[in-house]
Amino acid sequence: MCGSPKAGDLMIETGNEFCFVYSTFPDVESALAVGRTLVERKLAACVNVYPPMTSVYVWQGKQEESQEVAAFIKTRRSLADSAVAAARPLHPYSTPCFLVLPISGGNDDYLAWARSQTERSLTV
Repeated sequence: MCGSPKAGDLMIETGNEFCFVYSTFPDVESALAVGRTLVERKLAACVNVYPPMTSVYVWQGKQEESQEVAAFIKTRRSLADSAVAAARPLHPYSTPCFLVLPISGGNDDYLAWARSQTERSLTV
């Protein structure tokens, strides 16, 4: 028999309210520095820094392979441009990757928490 859903179990669509900003970094330290700044400024609810991976790409005409870490920045779509603008000067790459990826839905208690973490007070 199916029971009633528990609080937080309901999956809700977010429309365009939330997104990930995906970025890669040369090391954990630089990714965490950007992540801490964005969370402190309430431009992100959370930043997940993934372990090293190998990236293959062409840079200045030469094929490269390097170790990088990935960061998934969880934010509101309305804050994505501000988050990128705040992260860009802290990023060690001259041409950093910032990709905005949609989040189509999630559990309601997590989304409520993410909303509360990205509410910025207006200063007059």
